[in-house]
Amino acid sequence: KAQTSAAKMSIVRTVRLRVPAGNAKPGPAIGQALGPLGINMMEFCKAFNDSTTKLVKDTPIPVLLTAYANRTFTFVNKSPPTTWFLKNAAGLEKGTTRPGHEMVGEVTLKQVFEIAKIKQEDEHLAHVPLRGLCRSIVGTAGSMGITVISDQALVNGEYPAEEGDEVEVAAVAKDDDEEWEDEGESNYGQFNR
Repeated sequence: KAQTSAAKMSIVRTVRLRVPAGNAKPGPAIGQALGPLGINMMEFCKAFNDSTTKLVKDTPIPVLLTAYANRTFTFVNKSPPTTWFLKNAAGLEKGTTRPGHEMVGEVTLKQVFEIAKIKQEDEHLAHVPLRGLCRSIVGTAGSMGITVISDQALVNGEYPAEEGDEVEVAAVAKDDDEEWEDEGESNYGQFNR
């Protein structure tokens, strides 16, 4: 019944926040966003921290909060930003200051695939094919100065394949220095859901 009454309530505003997992505290960052809406900051912080107990502490979590006229709220947690995943996978504090000129780290195609699987769990990305997400992540890595290297296990097709959306490794990231041959369906291994 709470969701039904919330759906009938008029929405005051939706707010986007980025809050550290398990470590939300009432403070200026949250206060400036929630204060004008009349939302109890402690109530939000408690609910958010409870919803992120299984995540690594201080992981930046994007939150979409909907405030209603009766001063209640609902919120949806999303997966951490792609840049955060890439920096962690490459072991970097920050990306390059000169994109396209300076490469500062490396990630493997397997890591790109794992990031894409996590990102696809977000409701707004669930309809996007895994292949498209992988390409997007490869593009983000390039703009951060992170090189995506081929993972030999993927190239040899040793990565476990399941039924579902198929993403060919060869189509995700082609290296200009390597020759990729088209061998039909048995390409160089496949990403699947």
